Amino acid sequence: MARISFSCLLPASWHFSVPLGSLGCVPRQRIFYLLFIACCMLLLLALYQTDRWHPTRRAGNLNKYLPMMENMEATDVKNPELNYGIVVDCGSSGSRVFVYYWPPHNGNPHSLLDIRQMRDHDRAPVVKKIKPGISTLALTPEKASEYLQPLLSHAAAHIPREKHKETPLYILCTAGMRLLPESQQTAILEDLTRDVPLEFDFLFSSSQAEVISGKQEGVYAWIGINFVLGRFDHADEDEDAVVEVTTGVQNQESISRRRTVGIIDMGGASLQIAYEVPSAIAFSSPEQEEAAKSLLAEFNLGCDRDHTQHVYRVYVTTFLGFGGNMARQRYEDDVVNSTLARNGVMGDQTGMTPSAPYLDACLPAGLSDTIKRNRQEVFLRGQGDWHRCQEAVKPLLGTPNNTTSLKGAYQAPIDYHNSEFYGFSEFYYCTEDVLRISGQYSSTHFAKAATDYCATKWSTLKQRLDSKLFSMQADISRLKYQCFKSAWMYEVLHSGFRFPEDYGSLKTAQLVYDKEVQWTLGAMLFKTRFLPLRDLQQEALRPAHPSWPRIAFVYNHYLFFACILVVLLAILLYILRLQRIHQREQRQAEALDLLWAEEGEALVGV
Repeated sequence: MARISFSCLLPASWHFSVPLGSLGCVPRQRIFYLLFIACCMLLLLALYQTDRWHPTRRAGNLNKYLPMMENMEATDVKNPELNYGIVVDCGSSGSRVFVYYWPPHNGNPHSLLDIRQMRDHDRAPVVKKIKPGISTLALTPEKASEYLQPLLSHAAAHIPREKHKETPLYILCTAGMRLLPESQQTAILEDLTRDVPLEFDFLFSSSQAEVISGKQEGVYAWIGINFVLGRFDHADEDEDAVVEVTTGVQNQESISRRRTVGIIDMGGASLQIAYEVPSAIAFSSPEQEEAAKSLLAEFNLGCDRDHTQHVYRVYVTTFLGFGGNMARQRYEDDVVNSTLARNGVMGDQTGMTPSAPYLDACLPAGLSDTIKRNRQEVFLRGQGDWHRCQEAVKPLLGTPNNTTSLKGAYQAPIDYHNSEFYGFSEFYYCTEDVLRISGQYSSTHFAKAATDYCATKWSTLKQRLDSKLFSMQADISRLKYQCFKSAWMYEVLHSGFRFPEDYGSLKTAQLVYDKEVQWTLGAMLFKTRFLPLRDLQQEALRPAHPSWPRIAFVYNHYLFFACILVVLLAILLYILRLQRIHQREQRQAEALDLLWAEEGEALVGV
């Protein structure tokens, strides 16, 4: 007997069939029952496909942006559709080259390129570092291109040769070069722009070799972090983490988009903060507005300057001398000066040492230490009093009043009720190395842990270190200065940047999705932001052809569901038509049987 099977586009466990021969005897109610079953199956299919295409929001972002930062597989250099880019980070102590790649743009004008770090055949990131820094060539600028030759050769060896001419190269110099006179900077950059194209075929011009400011470096770091976290994507309708943004364009309504994260990075020598300022700022005076101009950066990450959906206004500034190590050094300088003055030892009387030790609240209880300055020594005896240490470090912040940030600098407003921050470097070390409470920050929890640590006897702390009860990164120096650095971190955050003590949206971290995010990723994103426009324009100029599949069709699940519905309805109508045909044939057969019966009776009567 012929059967109709229903299995296309359905899971295997949903396969069923209907015998055609039985359709004629199926009552009309059974047909409607079959229609009801088909609708229920369509609903189950919708739920099934929705679960496949739209998993839990957080899991979806994780699955998407883990490979975005670094794909653990080796880069497929045989794929002709991949594009490549190179960023050379010329730092103060050395230079590093980073190679990135990205597939063709997805066609959405609001999406950035899907940039990833290149990996070699051993799945290792394509990175190479050399020492010393390029700034050491200040007196021999003609050797600059020779200095970078190992880095560029390393990149060239991993990028397919046929792609070299379309691979952009950016040589970006940071802190070391910023300290040189402008004439020496120019000489080094001119040598690079003149000689690099003679040996390498990369897409490179004079505008792609530059000394970037600390502000630019901070913006690039901010872009890289938010890109990896997926904060530049369009917000979902049911998403809570959104902000209303005013772009400053006249007669334009505010834009609702996904909330970005701010970053606070405390190194050994400096401190940097960067965060988005979504709302327009009202300045209290022309002087304040002028001061804010140098600390605010406004840029468009979209591929079209006329579209303001991706215009970001970011506050970014760096405080030299406010890193953990430099802050301790400034604190010790104050201790030496005050102690010598109190004991009547003048600065020009070298070799004299105060007899009584200084009781240092910022050292663990029972620790003895010595500060040496200009052949003078000051003995310290740790008291382990974290609250007194807080008061002792406050003068180092340089906040003359409650309206300015560190060193009296202007600080853009922060919406503490709708914001999120990540704390890196010393923020992570202070919370993790010995306290083991990194991650979600709680001022109450942190203050209690820091207080307990400072009050612990120095001998006990060393025993715990020997017993490996702290993290692998902890050492004697960390144990010694943890009390001070935890108080400094706390005061910078709450007294300097004025974060409320009940602020619950700060995470201390070393990695994002288990990967170290370099500012060079943000630089590559910013430099290539207009490339999607070129691809979109080429797509628009391409003639239509019926054999070209539309990628958007595949991902338009609403259209997919509509097609499923049309197919089911067509099958149902076909079944109903078969039923009508069968009923008509049955009626004809009955009429023919009746006619034969009448004729038979007539013949019998004769």
